[in-house]
Amino acid sequence: MSKRILIVDDAVFMRMKLKDILEKNGYEVVAEAQNGAEAIEKYKSENPDLVTMDITMPELDGVSALREIKKINPNAKVIMCSAMGQQSMVMEAIQAGAVDFIVKPFETDRVIKSLEKASL
Repeated sequence: MSKRILIVDDAVFMRMKLKDILEKNGYEVVAEAQNGAEAIEKYKSENPDLVTMDITMPELDGVSALREIKKINPNAKVIMCSAMGQQSMVMEAIQAGAVDFIVKPFETDRVIKSLEKASL
């Protein structure tokens, strides 16, 4: 059975790129969200196995959304996605419960390793 993933990123191009990598490697993208608030709603409705979460987004940032998702499900698996130079926010995300982080632009091998680290 394929693992169900929610992709959260405010950039359509990044969501498309990540979705392409995931689907080519046997994962099922069950939903996409373009900000943290939408991510929380989609998490509640879809109950994915894993979330990939951009850090910097309008409306509600990724770290805040991560904290809310962890309140809904303390066992939620969230991998943070960041551009270079966001190390302090990545550390904050790890402390808030993220299982890993991947740096943009996405490299297929790194994305798959991160999913494996999250034991998917």
